[in-house]
Amino acid sequence: MAAPMLLSSEDVLRVNGSRRFAAAMAAASPFASLADALLAARRIWLNEVDVNGWLEAFAAHPAIGTTSPSVSKWSKEEQSAALSTATDSTAQELAEWNARYREKFGFVFMICASGRTAPEVLAELKRRYTNRPIVELEAAAQEELKITELRLAKLFSSEPTVPSTTTEGPATQSDKAAAWITLLSHQLNFQKDRIRIIGAHLGALPQSCANKAPEITGSSNRSRPPITTHVLDTARGSPASGIEVHLEMWKDSSAPPSFSNKDFSGWATLGYSVTNNDGRSGQLMDIVDNIAPGFYRISFNTRKYSPAGFFPYVSIIFEIKENQTAEHFHVPLLHSPFSFTTYRGS
Repeated sequence: MAAPMLLSSEDVLRVNGSRRFAAAMAAASPFASLADALLAARRIWLNEVDVNGWLEAFAAHPAIGTTSPSVSKWSKEEQSAALSTATDSTAQELAEWNARYREKFGFVFMICASGRTAPEVLAELKRRYTNRPIVELEAAAQEELKITELRLAKLFSSEPTVPSTTTEGPATQSDKAAAWITLLSHQLNFQKDRIRIIGAHLGALPQSCANKAPEITGSSNRSRPPITTHVLDTARGSPASGIEVHLEMWKDSSAPPSFSNKDFSGWATLGYSVTNNDGRSGQLMDIVDNIAPGFYRISFNTRKYSPAGFFPYVSIIFEIKENQTAEHFHVPLLHSPFSFTTYRGS
């Protein structure tokens, strides 16, 4: 059995450029196995690192196709397939699209490039360029997590561990294989159960800001409720804090809500909260594996946040169908004094 791995912040910064992530991983070490480190990395990246930490991590990466001597050994290895398959015209087009992307989103195009050719990377860059900024932030964070997982595996395979008080032999090939199988398993699970970052990317919710309805508990394999939200102030370009949020479900089985049936008495409150400094609400309903199908309404008290605005409140009604009960529904509000929009996120 291998001795536990003790990581310093400097070790982790080789893996992920976020200082907050590095400090939290170092504090959580030593790790008995790669699997333990991967679990901790995912938890910290999604729940403890805020947008500023994400952007700091993105900034530590060179643009895809960069051949500067300052590029790290790991970055060169990760981009080797793309660099080796890039023609002069592809490299030029990639540089142009990298610049367009940075101009639109404000950060470098993030992609786990290991094993991907230049045409594949370019096609993905063009596809994601059409995303809304907040959707692209989710995609970039997903890619950063993949890179972090791969680099942690490299770190575990190359770095010495904490000296053990017992005599241990060198790691066997089966030990190394098991570590890589664990990593691949995590990556497959990552793809099957997308990390729903749009709701989580603005940081973990402080308890003092929760202000949520009582008796909301629940028990399931999910890490968060099936319905989540956050609010962005698009006029200021920042999260909107202090907005009261209510979540309700339609309970009148005799008739569904519709354009011609606006009877408010059919709605029953599931929970309420107030958005924190990162624009994220607290828990609005039980954490359950399968949400009840039906109609839901999420309402935002925008009058208090924007007294001179056009909308005293905003209500969004949506339907969850029977074949969607295991899915996650992130319903954000992008608000300004005279307009708002929403979308169904993951």
